[in-house]
Amino acid sequence: MTSPDDFLNQLVKATEAIKQQKFSINIPQPKESQFRPLATAITDLVIFLEKRFEESQRLSKIIQKINSGTTLDDVLNYAYNAFRPFIPYDRIGCAILEENGKLLRSRWARTEATVMKITWGYSGNMEGSSLQKIIETGQPRILNDLESYLKEHPNSASTRLIVQEGMRSSLTCPLIALDKPIGFIFFSSMKPNTYQNVHVDFFMEIAAHFSVIAEKSRLYEELLHLNELKNEFLGIAVHDIRNPLALIMQSCQLLLEGIPCPAPEEHKPFLNIINNAVKFMAVLVDNYLDVAAIESGKLELRLETVDLKTILEQNIQLSGAFGKKKNITIGLKVSGQAFTLLLDRRRIEQVLNNLISNAIKYSNPGSEISVELMEDKHRVVVSVRDRGQGIAEEELGKLFLPFSKTSAKPTGGEKSTGLGLLIVKKMVETHGGKIWVESKLGEGSAFFFSLPRN
Repeated sequence: MTSPDDFLNQLVKATEAIKQQKFSINIPQPKESQFRPLATAITDLVIFLEKRFEESQRLSKIIQKINSGTTLDDVLNYAYNAFRPFIPYDRIGCAILEENGKLLRSRWARTEATVMKITWGYSGNMEGSSLQKIIETGQPRILNDLESYLKEHPNSASTRLIVQEGMRSSLTCPLIALDKPIGFIFFSSMKPNTYQNVHVDFFMEIAAHFSVIAEKSRLYEELLHLNELKNEFLGIAVHDIRNPLALIMQSCQLLLEGIPCPAPEEHKPFLNIINNAVKFMAVLVDNYLDVAAIESGKLELRLETVDLKTILEQNIQLSGAFGKKKNITIGLKVSGQAFTLLLDRRRIEQVLNNLISNAIKYSNPGSEISVELMEDKHRVVVSVRDRGQGIAEEELGKLFLPFSKTSAKPTGGEKSTGLGLLIVKKMVETHGGKIWVESKLGEGSAFFFSLPRN
């Protein structure tokens, strides 16, 4: 047993330890019997505080994980399992206010019941509903006997449906973001009186976190929807530009060829400028349509069995004409024999054309471009290496981003849309392959891409 003075001194030390969140302490037993209930109470308090601290730590990690989510579905699906150690429930539902708070629509729900009666899209008017009071007070509502509540409110369609699911008690918390009600989160249990002795403040804390997350997710989903509308509008507009561009290009070409009559010599430089500008615009249009198809998930591959070596040889031959303008040669090295793959021929030709034309664009006149085709057991690899300016290490991360450009400049004044490498990356990845780059400033760059064997 401990003397009163020692007992009090040890209690002070124990209190200091608790303040530092150290709970592995022993409360001494005093000699005097009148102090023993105090020792027991403090011991129980330490156990309680340790439990609450551990719960708080676990809850904090869950909230942190939830806050990293983007869509409300992702957040709630994770939370449905994560909150089980803290909250009793057999069902969680989430509903969002619409039409300036006049309509409540079910946005998400999960249940342990065999049948779900209130699903996504279920809606009801707020005016005159019992939920209106929750909005007005900002306080949760607990119904520990849903069957009795239904008898008293037989016109409550949502209560009837939730009872049919098998729920017998519920706790409803308002979702409030930026001092504005945005909806509700519903906890339900198949047992009556589940929420008779719960700490309402804990549920309100959960609801407060969900309010912010729900609003963030709503704004994010709205942004995605607006982005889809923007892409759809731009896609239609860009697609419609194709025909007039083709008409301008054909007209310029005819005038340069002397049809219907020879063009004056002083007009030809201007016709060439128009022709080249229209060609660049046509490439930009095609690139944008490719990016739009990729972003919308509508890029379709028309697969066929092709010989990658043959495609590569043909592409090098076509690109060689452009290389000659800068006195650049293109060499091909093949390591292996089996290069027959299931590919979308046009898309892979697009990849090769972009990589080789880029190498020509950034190579110094009179240099050589090396193209290599290699094979191993599971994949084939193509590399395109130039002897140009190279790319600074800190700029390598920009290469496959839309409209991003590095400090490297085309050696012949060629133009760039800033979309080519992004398209190349997506085309390769859609085939199940990978693309990467190696570069050293002043020594050139090498782009690699791999394609899996079928």
